[in-house]
Amino acid sequence: MSANRSALVPVIALTALAPISWGTTYAVTTEFLPPDRPLFTALLRALPAGLVLLALTRVLPRGAWWWKATVLGALNIGAFFPLLFLSAYRLPGGMAAVVGSVGPLFVAGLGTLLLGERPSVRTLLTGVAAALGVSLVVLKAAGALDAVGVLAALASTASMSTGTVLTKRWGRPDGVGPLALTGWQLTAGGLLIAPLAALVEGAPPALDGRAAAGYLYLALANTAVAYWLWFRGIGRLTATQVTFLGPLSPLTAAFVGWAALGQALTPIQLAGMGLAFGATVVGQTGVRRTDAPVRASAVAASESGAGEGRVPVLMSRR
Repeated sequence: MSANRSALVPVIALTALAPISWGTTYAVTTEFLPPDRPLFTALLRALPAGLVLLALTRVLPRGAWWWKATVLGALNIGAFFPLLFLSAYRLPGGMAAVVGSVGPLFVAGLGTLLLGERPSVRTLLTGVAAALGVSLVVLKAAGALDAVGVLAALASTASMSTGTVLTKRWGRPDGVGPLALTGWQLTAGGLLIAPLAALVEGAPPALDGRAAAGYLYLALANTAVAYWLWFRGIGRLTATQVTFLGPLSPLTAAFVGWAALGQALTPIQLAGMGLAFGATVVGQTGVRRTDAPVRASAVAASESGAGEGRVPVLMSRR
């Protein structure tokens, strides 16, 4: 392994903690939170975390970054969360996760258009292998597919993939760190979810200590810290490398379901876990020279002229 790739190992490891954290969302939701309040849960994940980060950094967007932060917040949070939950509610167990696992292929295509990252045949085959592995882990007995659910799953994957690529393309303003950028996006996304949650779900539910602890975990570790690590990784890795970490989320959900919730894992699921994890590893090592991370000067030049989550596995509702 070259010195440059060796230096990226800690960055990859820290970025991987984000999808690993998102893989615990299903267990926390089912064991700690009130049922059937997905939009309220999405709101409490995003808005408090964003406001905390804004208070810590005390940095607000300036100029064009007001609309850029709003666009990124809508793509990565405000649109992604509701579409994610809608697909989970309307599709049979694990199907939404299967659709979401094609994210690396979405990013490969968008990266070609917006970043000039030309995917190799190896990258495309690895993306197919990752989707196949996730399918073996999460796909349950066949059930009737709901057209709205499938479209929502595809739209949520496209939304997050576009947000990942645009985050990479736009970079960050001078003097602004990934913590502030994360706060902008979470706040913007939370503000977009708030009226939708009020309209669809009505008044917030009463919370006991168990639910409060669950929401605190989701807001801080699962969202504020995880998205900070995710956006930090986008700034230092290629968009393709980052999105190939996504399968770690359903794999973590399957492991937590086995270890903490007593859910059995079949030999086929174990084989799928091995395939998806192998694709994740290959996705970090198979980067071509043309896929190198965009330098700050290149980002600035392009601007002057112009990756839960995934759906948690083993569920049909969230």
